[in-house]
Amino acid sequence: MNPWGKTDMIVTTTPSVEGYQIAEYKGIVVGEAILGANVFRDLFAGITDIIGGRSGAYEQSLGEARDTALRELEERAAALGATAVVGVDLDYEVINNMLMVSASGTAVILG
Repeated sequence: MNPWGKTDMIVTTTPSVEGYQIAEYKGIVVGEAILGANVFRDLFAGITDIIGGRSGAYEQSLGEARDTALRELEERAAALGATAVVGVDLDYEVINNMLMVSASGTAVILG
């Protein structure tokens, strides 16, 4: 349980959490998700989903990958005994027709 009485871990892009001090640094944690090569073919097959220059199917796939990467980041931080992850950065890269979403940050214990 974190200092706010919730079981959810605090995950933030900021270097600190307002009102709390970092009592201990546990280390860098990373979470990753990869969308396979078929995702692009499948998304282009549903090109009629595009409205106003945006593809709902593509955005949904990206959202799912981002959520997976963040969930993995939280799990790894929790395994270290952390109560929060600060300085989180999200990166998107295409590698051999696969999309990789990675989330990295510093696992900490808030005091």
